[in-house]
Amino acid sequence: MPVPRPTIERIELFPLHVPFRALVREAMARSAGGLGMAIAAEEPWTGGDFVIARLTADDGTRGVGEAFVWLPETGVSPAQIVDAVAHGLARYLLGANPFDVGSLRARMDANVARSEVAKGLLDMACYDLAGRIAGRSACELMGGRGADELPLAALIPLDDADSMTAMALAFQKNGTRTFRLKLGSGVEADRRVVAQAREALGPEARLRVDYNQAYAVDEAVRAIEAIARFGIDCAEQPVRADDWLGMARVQRSVSVPLMAHEGCFSLTDATALIELGAVGVLGVNTERPGGITQALRAIDYASRRGIGTVLHNQPLGIASAAQVHLGASRASVLGHAMELFGHVMLEDDLILEPLRYANGRVQVPQGPGLGVELDVDALDRYATSAPVVIERSR
Repeated sequence: MPVPRPTIERIELFPLHVPFRALVREAMARSAGGLGMAIAAEEPWTGGDFVIARLTADDGTRGVGEAFVWLPETGVSPAQIVDAVAHGLARYLLGANPFDVGSLRARMDANVARSEVAKGLLDMACYDLAGRIAGRSACELMGGRGADELPLAALIPLDDADSMTAMALAFQKNGTRTFRLKLGSGVEADRRVVAQAREALGPEARLRVDYNQAYAVDEAVRAIEAIARFGIDCAEQPVRADDWLGMARVQRSVSVPLMAHEGCFSLTDATALIELGAVGVLGVNTERPGGITQALRAIDYASRRGIGTVLHNQPLGIASAAQVHLGASRASVLGHAMELFGHVMLEDDLILEPLRYANGRVQVPQGPGLGVELDVDALDRYATSAPVVIERSR
């Protein structure tokens, strides 16, 4: 007797804005343009914009996904994500089997160009839904649970050297061993920050830096050469996001591996950057390069080229859980601590039970799907517009 195939019958989309914690807003206000980084955006960054997608199957089972968007980085707003799903992508999911993530991705790509964040939102929700239907953890659908907990890196916003070092030491006291230092204030200022952090944190601490596109090619080379002797795991996005050839020139000139962030939004981006010799570390999350399905492919591709991966984002609880499952499924090949900052930065994670963080590590959730439950009441508190509902027509 054939086994019934589940189908997706309903898609709900919830645009949200979740403010940063008060201490985070204060720290942002004190530093680089109200952003805590060298990126040249004009508007202060006071919270996160998100879209949550909830899929309902024919048996009533629900799965959720989440996308974090910020215009200076993703180039799209929550309204644009909602529009892309409602008027472009939804038709390829409704009536489909949520287990068929590969063919669903192919259909979305064949009919809607780019829109990687919107596709990633739906892809994540499919993994949660399929896992709940099967009674299996999402990481088991990605290849298996390769770890029960994963190491985390701490984010240190751009500020003066004393303030950045003090924050890093506070994280170290709580068990963190890897630190991402925001740089981009000038070659000498950057050198002072890294030198002071290295001296304070000790030789065993792992340091990575993030320039947020601060420099032209030649200055980027000088900036990275000035800190290389302090032991740097990777340098993130030293030049403009669209300057892949410039990234390759920098990478040829320095010994520190580069990582693209603002410049890597799709699987094609990731593979091209690797083949150009523009990066020595891959940076992805569960939204880009277009969702979990594409992220798995990118990580595996990088691994075959001898390149490790940093998983990094600042999401709510749903995407945080998804990223942890992704990391657990590829724990043996990542080679770098995960960056997961939403629980530190945002005033709410919108899940009923938070992920378990301790001693600079995060535990992989148990239970079916992503292993977390959406706080439905919080949707109303943080909604920026009415939810959008798309149902399968009969």
